[in-house]
Amino acid sequence: MSRLQRGLSGLNSGGVSRLAGPSQVGLERQGTKSFEELKRLIHSKLVDKLDLSRVSDLEGDTLRREIRLVVERLCDTENPLLNRMERERLIDEVLDETFGFGPLEVLLKDPTISDILINGPHKIYVERRGKMEKSDVKFRDNDHLMQIIDRIVSKVGRRVDETSPMVDARLPDGSRFNAIIPPLALDGATVSIRRFGSNPLKLEDLLNYKAFTPEMAMLMEACIKARLNIVISGGTGCGKTTLLNTLSSFIPHEERVVTIEDAAELQLQQDHVVRLETRPANIEGKGSITCRDLVRNALRMRPERIIIGECRGAESLDMLQAMNTGHAGSMTTLHANTPRDAQARLETMIMMAGMELPIKAMRQQISSAVDLIVQANRLQGGPRKITSITEVMNMEQDMIIMQEIFRYKQLGIDQNGRAYGQFEATGVRPTFVTRLEAAGIKLPSNLFQERVLLRD
Repeated sequence: MSRLQRGLSGLNSGGVSRLAGPSQVGLERQGTKSFEELKRLIHSKLVDKLDLSRVSDLEGDTLRREIRLVVERLCDTENPLLNRMERERLIDEVLDETFGFGPLEVLLKDPTISDILINGPHKIYVERRGKMEKSDVKFRDNDHLMQIIDRIVSKVGRRVDETSPMVDARLPDGSRFNAIIPPLALDGATVSIRRFGSNPLKLEDLLNYKAFTPEMAMLMEACIKARLNIVISGGTGCGKTTLLNTLSSFIPHEERVVTIEDAAELQLQQDHVVRLETRPANIEGKGSITCRDLVRNALRMRPERIIIGECRGAESLDMLQAMNTGHAGSMTTLHANTPRDAQARLETMIMMAGMELPIKAMRQQISSAVDLIVQANRLQGGPRKITSITEVMNMEQDMIIMQEIFRYKQLGIDQNGRAYGQFEATGVRPTFVTRLEAAGIKLPSNLFQERVLLRD
């Protein structure tokens, strides 16, 4: 007899029969139970009879396999009239409820879904290939949804309750998870999941999707290897984190990289990576560790590069200072619609640090720290593109001078409602080419020649 079977008090074949006898009589009196009622009944009996202290040491696959046998017996006992498809669905859903994330499991297993948006227990929307659609998946009620939220956030040491009704977390596959619950969410708990998947997109994938061209990839690779500081800017959902993940693959494996994030999402492939994550305040409102605290600490950890998942506040000043003081080759992302807006956003975030710096001093910090701004945008219909690669040059009077090297020019909307256009080289040769050559990187002489690179 297995350890699991010893741990299931009363769930051997005789125990199941004894358990199910009264229920079967009840079924005959009340008529056939609904699928949801039957699932709830079987799940509650399974939980009641599991001796968790004895089964917790079993490995996941072994545990799931043996629990499945028990659930199959319960299904046959509670309602032997289920057809094969209903029986398999019932068993899978009970197992998902016991070991996984309940109704979310079927959505998380679908590789075509990029976003899952839950507006209360009965309204779930998903995004497939850039199109939003309503899902048939539902939670039983708000309590059921709250149980799944608690299960997700507790796995990464976070909490969500009335005193802390908003939470950022991550799923085991690296997907970004955000939840906001009543009383702030009026129609029940609201959840947003941004899928990244356990296998991050590689350079070849983004080239196949025509997110950028080989010429643009060649320039970005050269800039990273030559340790230029890069800011990736863009709107929500335009692929900034995916792009940062992809570009980080160009960092040499022998370099020490420190990553700083609110909820760890980056999946760097290097060996020498130190991953840091912020911490929210505890139930007493104390003990929070902010992104700015981690940036300051990272400077004492002898990093060769610092990667901040997203600059959204006072840590921007510390990041710029790090870029200016020996941590060349650092990268970050921020929210902005154009490279010029990215500069303005950096100025605003520096002010959040509480430093009374003059505008000119702030812009000098930015122009000396940032070498390249890579602008990503999500176009109408869902395609994600790098719409601009812009060099940040120097100051002239009170203005930062920028010049665009590559750009994407939208030409129209096709019959399916998707934007189309072309990638262009502007004909501008960046001033940092000498830095690339000093680092031993030689680019083709015609790389920056004015021309159309690729049409959609």
